[in-house]
Amino acid sequence: MGVITALFARKVIDAAGPDIDRAALFSRLGLAPDALPGVKRMVPDAEYYALLEEIAAALPDGTDFPLRVGASMRCDDYGAFGMAWKTAPTLRGSLERAERYARLLTSVAEHEVREDPQGAIFLLHRAGPRRLGLRLSNEATLASAMAIMREVSPEPVTPLEVYVQHAAPRETAAHEAYFGCPVRFGSDRDGILLGHDDLSRGNRLGDAALARFLTPQLEKELASVARETSFEQVLLRRVSDHLSAGPPRAAAIAREMGMSERTFHRRLSHEGLSFQRVLEKARRRLAEGLLVQSDHSIAEIAFLTGFSEQSSFTRAFKRWSEVTPAAFRDRHGQG
Repeated sequence: MGVITALFARKVIDAAGPDIDRAALFSRLGLAPDALPGVKRMVPDAEYYALLEEIAAALPDGTDFPLRVGASMRCDDYGAFGMAWKTAPTLRGSLERAERYARLLTSVAEHEVREDPQGAIFLLHRAGPRRLGLRLSNEATLASAMAIMREVSPEPVTPLEVYVQHAAPRETAAHEAYFGCPVRFGSDRDGILLGHDDLSRGNRLGDAALARFLTPQLEKELASVARETSFEQVLLRRVSDHLSAGPPRAAAIAREMGMSERTFHRRLSHEGLSFQRVLEKARRRLAEGLLVQSDHSIAEIAFLTGFSEQSSFTRAFKRWSEVTPAAFRDRHGQG
């Protein structure tokens, strides 16, 4: 249950090519087709993974699709995060900024700069079952990192190796051509190994004073993101915990969270939420997770998400996803 910046969704749709029904995809995500969404606009991770899967299935050959998504990324797309990346004095400094501030872009992935005898590995950590959408997202994220590394460096950046946890696609030539190095699929990590020379080289727009100036703004944005998401995330977890006993009442959740029902609804309003929308979101996310990650029957999932009858669950799920639970499971099951 997480979120990913809508900027990534926009880049994914743009990279899909002219034969995709772009308007329908944007509409499904609640985005305007002709406006680049701000980096702070978020979409649910499950919807983002489903978007990747749908586009990949529609392409004659989607092998290089995540590479094209990554190649389209530019520092200026990322707002303050992108400015911090390109003004860091060295490439290592850029990677360390990403390690600290990636939470501004997503709640479901983290970065780590891990020392290595040859230099350092820029690692991507993302939890969850390795459904196709997550695998494609990981490839696109590594390709994105490579694109903006090359953008800020005055000289070519060539990794020593790239590591990908999932199995290799049918062809890997496009991956090795893009990264310019061996790509180790089936690895125990997702990451990019960079040598000491690349890491220590000064960035094209590196400016230590400007980088220091940006730090308070980034810290403020990071704190704001934590405040904005924490209440909803806690609420979603609490609602999800009750669903197998039927949809909980707002008053009961308010008591659990140590506030009056009036204060609870005031807080919801302040966050731009309503209890009914949170309840629907919790049911949908739990249902999608169980359909993809478990062997529960659809009747059991209906019960676990608070529905007394499978038919009611199926109607609700079709309203959320425009497909039946069975079709969703067939489309998004782990491959």
